[in-house]
Amino acid sequence: MTDLVIGPDGLARCRWAGTTPDYMAYHDDEWGRPVRDDDGLYERLTLEAFQSGLSWLTILRKRPAFRAAFKDFVIAEVAEFDESDVARLLADPGIVRNRMKIEAAVHNARVAADLAGGLSALLWSYAPPPRSRRPRTFAEVPAVTPESTAMAKDLRRRGFRFVGPTTAYALMQATGMVDDHLTDCHVAFGRPR
Repeated sequence: MTDLVIGPDGLARCRWAGTTPDYMAYHDDEWGRPVRDDDGLYERLTLEAFQSGLSWLTILRKRPAFRAAFKDFVIAEVAEFDESDVARLLADPGIVRNRMKIEAAVHNARVAADLAGGLSALLWSYAPPPRSRRPRTFAEVPAVTPESTAMAKDLRRRGFRFVGPTTAYALMQATGMVDDHLTDCHVAFGRPR
């Protein structure tokens, strides 16, 4: 089986992107594009944590409800959530209703709000140097790297919850810190092919 799929538009994409229109849009328009604003990175970090144990498709389809429930992931606003907000979120059928993940999201907003220099500066400090070439197959794409391990360790040291090395690497992929689009994928962000 090839690691690429040809879409209805004739373009080659990473295989996972060819399974649903939701994945295709996410792959083409978002995955791997650099995100540098604190709130945008907090959203991705939160959604990656909620995804743990679930499919990413579930999270993508619930994303509008997550954005509404978490005030568009504005760190300063989520950091002010209290127990009544946690209760509201636990009752919201549009999101993943897991108490530990919800409480972690609120807690992480408080930690992010207090970071000197901001969340973006911290997370991007772990971005590895660009590769000389993009991966040719998914066998070349790691689930964990030394950088994602160091990022997760530092985040936990600072008090963040639900951030392990695999979640950190998925965050790096999603926010353009690494480019794991395959060599022949039509999506290119000016990085070496």
